[in-house]
Amino acid sequence: MSQGTLVRIYLTEPDGRLQELMDFLHDQETLSGLTVFRGSAGFGPSGRVHGAGLIDLSLDLPLVLEFFDQAAKVASVLADLRPRIAPGHLVSWPIDLD
Repeated sequence: MSQGTLVRIYLTEPDGRLQELMDFLHDQETLSGLTVFRGSAGFGPSGRVHGAGLIDLSLDLPLVLEFFDQAAKVASVLADLRPRIAPGHLVSWPIDLD
């Protein structure tokens, strides 16, 4: 069993940064994979609720970008990634890779 790190980055669709971050993590950091989850609703420090009702014409949904890898690899990625992410929008924790 080896040690890894799991990372989650919290965004919203209107933020428009998802593709930029995915390109950065894929092309420059060469992660082996990541997953993006779309939430049905959520709120952050601003208290503004992001969500979409049946009548909404545009989506304003929360997004979670998640990836994991070996701890040393993620430490290197986080050093490059943290300046690109607003404080409080990135969380990480150690995991066991089986």
